[in-house]
Amino acid sequence: MNKAHILFLFVSLLLFSCKKENNHLTRKTTGKINTISVIIDDQLWNGDIGDSIRNKFASPVIGLPQEEPLFNINQYPVKLLEGFMTDTRAIIVVKKAEENKFEIRKDQYASPQNVFHISGKTATDIIACIEKNAPQMIQIIKQAEIAENQRINSQSLIDPKIIENKFHITLQIPSGYAYVLQKSNFMWLKKEIIGGNTSLLLYQVPLNTLNKDKDLIASIIKMRDSIGNLYISGKEPDTNMITEEGYAPYLSKINLDGKDTYETKGTWQLNNDFMSGPFINYAIIDKDYNRVLVLEGFCYAPSKDKRDLMHELEAIMKSVVIVKREL
Repeated sequence: MNKAHILFLFVSLLLFSCKKENNHLTRKTTGKINTISVIIDDQLWNGDIGDSIRNKFASPVIGLPQEEPLFNINQYPVKLLEGFMTDTRAIIVVKKAEENKFEIRKDQYASPQNVFHISGKTATDIIACIEKNAPQMIQIIKQAEIAENQRINSQSLIDPKIIENKFHITLQIPSGYAYVLQKSNFMWLKKEIIGGNTSLLLYQVPLNTLNKDKDLIASIIKMRDSIGNLYISGKEPDTNMITEEGYAPYLSKINLDGKDTYETKGTWQLNNDFMSGPFINYAIIDKDYNRVLVLEGFCYAPSKDKRDLMHELEAIMKSVVIVKREL
């Protein structure tokens, strides 16, 4: 065998190997934040099964002043389960079959991705499966959308040293945000958008600020209203930020960076003014530093939907990591 044949054989093997390797490369998911694809035939979608899916996955987001759906839903018939329909991060496949079944497949068509397979003998069986598993599905999809938002944010971040030095935390804040106000225990960052702005507050208060033995939500409202009175106001006198009294805030207990955290969602307004919008407040019980570390995001965008704006702020705040105290 001469040198030309050997070279040809080597190049052929190399090309075959590269082609085989590329065939195993996983496609990257695409699509807008908070959007899911539902693969279901029109007959089922237009009946009780479709109603059940819409009631669960397009229900109103809590804490917003106007109704906006939890997720945007794109519906496609089962025969279209191919091509770009399989590139979305969340896919729900629903069909009638010989057995009742619920299955979650990770990265089935692309990555990162969650594909939920729901099947049943009858419409009643399918609806029962949706009702039973919807809370888990929603939680998984929410976590994936937060991760996607954090991935987008991480592409260009502001310098973390200022925040780390002041609050002993790391936080992934996109470079679109600028510092508006800095005090000893308080920081305000803002991003201008078309038709409004989004804001991020960071501050710390003593541990005993929140009275967990009495009315916790009242303590949180009092805390954030006092901060608004000190630092946040409109252009006119006596227009400080307060918690909207007409909408009772939603309170839940979660975990951030391994610490008990109180999540409050509600509506803010400027006193003696017409400006208002949604907020989300995380009060982190940080016993290591003997403080309540507070992260709050709020937006003012009267002519825009606010779900995705608040989702971006939530993704920023959930990236928090508290730097351990040096012994």
